[in-house]
Amino acid sequence: MSFKHNQPECILDLRAMLGEGPVWAEAEQSLYFVDIAAAKVHRFTPSSGALKTWDAPDRVAFLLPTTKGTFLAGLPKGLHRFDPQTGTFSEDAVIEPDYPHNRLNDGCVDPQGNAWFGTMDDNEKEPSGSIYRVIHTKDGLRVARHDEGYTVSNGPAVSPDGTVLYVCDSPEQTIYAFDVGEDGTLSGERVFARLENGYPDGVVTDRDGNIWAGTWGGGRISRFRPDGSELPSIPMPVSNVTKVAFGGEDWKTVFVTTARKGLSEDVLKKEPHAGSLFAFRTDVPGIPQRLFRMTD
Repeated sequence: MSFKHNQPECILDLRAMLGEGPVWAEAEQSLYFVDIAAAKVHRFTPSSGALKTWDAPDRVAFLLPTTKGTFLAGLPKGLHRFDPQTGTFSEDAVIEPDYPHNRLNDGCVDPQGNAWFGTMDDNEKEPSGSIYRVIHTKDGLRVARHDEGYTVSNGPAVSPDGTVLYVCDSPEQTIYAFDVGEDGTLSGERVFARLENGYPDGVVTDRDGNIWAGTWGGGRISRFRPDGSELPSIPMPVSNVTKVAFGGEDWKTVFVTTARKGLSEDVLKKEPHAGSLFAFRTDVPGIPQRLFRMTD
């Protein structure tokens, strides 16, 4: 498949209710992503157009590839291991058992091979969500809470050198930045960017440290330099843009997940490809997908 520069085109007319969490698997030259609402995991191979789908035991919000060839998966109540060879999910850690209305949302891997993820109020009303860091030890997963007070946490994303963490609170239309210590402690919380039209969803960084934010209800990919100044956005032909992932052999192909959730029938008639997968080319490559480090 060949794609145009900064001109998104639909490459998979999937029409997912809540497409999310794209990650590029370099060895397979394939994109993994999820439909949270449908509890499905998808793998799309652009070169052949092949699509493989697995059913998850519950809504799966993110997949983070590991050094063992599996994925660390975020399901509503905890972290699971997903094995694409067998299609099975196995529970690794229960998260926030005292918050029955919360669920896990978005995640990423930092340069040290540790995972970051957030939780959110499933009703999107209360600031009961938090940000967590996960490391793998010989005794299993070690999960630590590092910030709280989020209604719908999104992102998170880490700068190329791992020293800055970006996290969204989507209803606030705000992206925050934190300094990250060697032990994962967060400090220096600050507003990185505020969106006026739409809500920041998943965020990622490219090789130059620019931030790319899927913009829910905004019909675009919002982009910012590391200093917070805004770059030209990338218009999308659908309203609910959830997240991007860089991939391809040179990491200059941008894949975009989208959603149909919350759109009226009238809007869906105007946006028939809402919920589908899009792609385009860009000048600055993304950072090769980091792997969650698992000990032997």
